[in-house]
Amino acid sequence: MAVIHGHAGAGRCGPGKPLRIRGTSPSSVTCRRLLLAHSVPTHIRRHSSQVARVARTLAEALHGQGEAVDVGLVEASAILHDIAKAPCLESHLDHAAEGGRVLRELGLDAVAAIVEQHVHLGGWDPRGPVTDAEIVNYADKRVLYVRVVSLPERFRDLIVRYSKGRSDIEERIRRNWATMEAVEAKIFGRLPFGPADIGEARKTR
Repeated sequence: MAVIHGHAGAGRCGPGKPLRIRGTSPSSVTCRRLLLAHSVPTHIRRHSSQVARVARTLAEALHGQGEAVDVGLVEASAILHDIAKAPCLESHLDHAAEGGRVLRELGLDAVAAIVEQHVHLGGWDPRGPVTDAEIVNYADKRVLYVRVVSLPERFRDLIVRYSKGRSDIEERIRRNWATMEAVEAKIFGRLPFGPADIGEARKTR
């Protein structure tokens, strides 16, 4: 069990209120305390909660089909995936990499490794087991603000918001879109329901 105090990040946890983090997958309550301790804005916390609901739904369903996914780790990583997004909007740092740095400082290496891959997966195996990082990355791509949407709706919004008419940025987003379509096919090829069934009816909490 790690007690987070007495280092550079301690002030973020509030004076006299160190966060006790047990194991590699902190509870959802601890994750939400971490978001508050790092002054994550309400709209980002609401988005993260919805991503976590989608990710947990998928992780539980995949686990039920025999996939070796860690449901608790998936949920924790989904809640914390945007822990560094707000300050990075101004600094233009990579919020996935910065989130990983923050979480590694807290001793959450397994969560950090997934958070670092929530924007771009990097190398992945379309035929291998479904990974925790694939689930969190995909869940994030299914949530527009707090609404569960299709991949086309999500990526069209990303193109409008981030490309700003730059063809190179649009091309990167479209490549990521193609990757997510392949991840979607991989995930739902192992489930008894389809992408359209992820939404209000399948919220678990």
